[in-house]
Amino acid sequence: MAKQPNQTQAGTNAQQVQKQNQQSAGAQKQFGTEFASETNAQEVRQQNAQSQAKKSQNSGQQR
Repeated sequence: MAKQPNQTQAGTNAQQVQKQNQQSAGAQKQFGTEFASETNAQEVRQQNAQSQAKKSQNSGQQR
């Protein structure tokens, strides 16, 4: 069987795969910025600190 241009030995169309990868990468960037813009970093830090304080308090009571 003769190898077609732009195809691997297994018959994969390299250009098609590259096109799909580019489309996929574009979609991931879109979601990354969407969720990042909705996150309040200061609020998350405060919640983490409160959670850590509760953990410390609870572990002290169990001993």
